[in-house]
Amino acid sequence: MADYDLTSRIAPHLDRHLVFPLLEFLQERELYADDEILKAKIQLLSQTNMVDYAMDIHKALYHTEDVPQEMVGRRVEVVARLKSLEELAAPLISFLQNASLVQELRPDKQYNIQMLHDRFQFHDKVGRIDWLGHLIHETIGQEEGEKSFASPLNQLQNRIWLMHWSLFIFFNHENGRNGIIDLFFQDRYLNAIQTNAHHLLRYVATAVIVNKRRRNMLKELVKVIQQELHSYKDPITEFLECLYVNYDFDGAQKKLKECEQVSFSKYIEISF
Repeated sequence: MADYDLTSRIAPHLDRHLVFPLLEFLQERELYADDEILKAKIQLLSQTNMVDYAMDIHKALYHTEDVPQEMVGRRVEVVARLKSLEELAAPLISFLQNASLVQELRPDKQYNIQMLHDRFQFHDKVGRIDWLGHLIHETIGQEEGEKSFASPLNQLQNRIWLMHWSLFIFFNHENGRNGIIDLFFQDRYLNAIQTNAHHLLRYVATAVIVNKRRRNMLKELVKVIQQELHSYKDPITEFLECLYVNYDFDGAQKKLKECEQVSFSKYIEISF
């Protein structure tokens, strides 16, 4: 059932730390050889500062206590950089550990990014904060109807990234099933799914199926699934197609069994 695994499609839209749980999940499900997963973890870690973790995985993969010299050299670099950052952040940490100053942080408007710039000389980091704040403001502004200078392609990509990130929240939050439906069925996000993220239909379909109060969305969902059959299908979307388009209950039962391989069957069985 590895054919239905979406990790390779989802991972490019996620930060690296969000990919690790996916690799752990695949390792537990044994959809791939263990060596393949370990190599993927090492490759992912090579772009991070988690050198010790990468070394441990390398030792487990190759059954040796020796590690490549490049890992050893990388560890020296990482440790040196961490020490440098600790020294740079020391004034701010000292400030945050001072209860009286922190208490003044809320009511006194002088404690802001400019204050951090003047008091702690965080020039580079403040620049990054400003850039991140601008990006968030631009994205939020789009949703609130403000004029945006981002290109349509950038807007599309931002929405797709946001939807991928949100999966981790929606499927671990008490009201997440409602949240994912409310977000993904907005025209701009639904258009993004149909344009360049068809595989997200799996998740919004699951959210609708398991949410009895939102079954009124099934008709619209099935319509979208039918429109995208030429581009994407999996056991979950085919399950809905069997039930609501073909009225093929035997086929639906078969697809439900296939859903066991993509770990959504427990939700679907509870709901039907």
